[in-house]
Amino acid sequence: MGDTPTLKPGEIIAILLRLGFTEVRQRGSHKQFRDAQGRCTTVPFHKGRDVSPALLRLIAKDIGLTLEEFLKQR
Repeated sequence: MGDTPTLKPGEIIAILLRLGFTEVRQRGSHKQFRDAQGRCTTVPFHKGRDVSPALLRLIAKDIGLTLEEFLKQR
């Protein structure tokens, strides 16, 4: 767990866009993304706050990637 980085929400969104996801809606400070295959995930977009390693793993799992595969897209 110690080697898992904390990323800014903007970095995560950039990775998702590179993977072919588009923003489909936003509710408050949470942005939802979906791709053509129907995979979806939610990214919290709180100003000045990083996304925790645990949540980063969950986002990767939501879209069917391992954390390592997700981070290679950076």
